Amino acid sequence: MTNDWFECKVRYDKTMETGLQKKVTEPYLVEALSFTEAERRFIEEMTPMLTGEFTVTDIKRARLAEIFESRNAAADRWYRAKLAFITLDEKTGAEKRTRQNVLIQSTNLPTAIQELEEHMKGTLGDWVVEAVVETAIMDVFHYVQAERKKVEE
Repeated sequence: MTNDWFECKVRYDKTMETGLQKKVTEPYLVEALSFTEAERRFIEEMTPMLTGEFTVTDIKRARLAEIFESRNAAADRWYRAKLAFITLDEKTGAEKRTRQNVLIQSTNLPTAIQELEEHMKGTLGDWVVEAVVETAIMDVFHYVQAERKKVEE
């Protein structure tokens, strides 16, 4: 049973540093089996964190091959990297690039690139980083093993 990643957006009234209330929309990642489960889990995760009313405004499948989380407590940003894995067609000799997106948790862009290269160090085959950009993702909610048992029962 494989889980997918879903990008879920929540809209709520946030108290700004100036004390004013402002409507904001923030994206989060949720690991789930389906859209329905992603929404349920997302609401469960957000309910204790937000006071007042909130609305789930969007849920879409996030096309991510892997997520690299940091052990550094100061790593509070998420970066999306587009990787291209290079293979050669034996018949024609043409170079073929297969692209995948990965998510990296880091403190800044240069550190994110370093951490990506560290995670990819043991990869067999050739690959290149085509792009690394900071995302607006606030947090990542993993699928909990206890929930998997409930689903299977």
